[in-house]
Amino acid sequence: MNNRRTAASIRRSYTGARSRAEGASFESIIDNACAYYRSIGLADIEKTPEPMRPIGSPDRAGRFLACYTKQAQPDYKGILKGGRAINFEAKHTDSDRLTFDRVLTAQALRLSRTEALGGVAFVLCSFSGRAFYRVPWAVWKDMKRLFGRKYITQSDIEIYRVPFAAPGVLLFLEGVKEEQ
Repeated sequence: MNNRRTAASIRRSYTGARSRAEGASFESIIDNACAYYRSIGLADIEKTPEPMRPIGSPDRAGRFLACYTKQAQPDYKGILKGGRAINFEAKHTDSDRLTFDRVLTAQALRLSRTEALGGVAFVLCSFSGRAFYRVPWAVWKDMKRLFGRKYITQSDIEIYRVPFAAPGVLLFLEGVKEEQ
């Protein structure tokens, strides 16, 4: 019994570490795209900092415990050339589906407000770090009605696939003006 728990614990640890690494890789791809869009004057988009407060003093390695001070906001926010606001959530999965509940209530409210005020709101999805999709917020929030379930698969959202440019930049803003 103890060996079984240990093996399960090791699997969970490995899976968690792998998921964190994949998520960090996806975030790096997005950050590179944001830098590209900034360099060509198309958009100024930044990662939203996590609202945290340290608990106690840092240890000798400079690490500290922290707690969240308020509910999470969408992962990225900024402005497009011409003045439109942009907010989006980034979601990665190694499975064959992304579930509706991956976007938290506070994030959903912010994305809905952005959309209602004429801004650009979407969920940028990564499937196994190889296929990327910009799902309009209007589609994500209505997935139950549109797809008959509270999750999406790659085949559901193929029309929202995002291309890579030759230098390896994820062009997640391609077609935004026409879409909105």
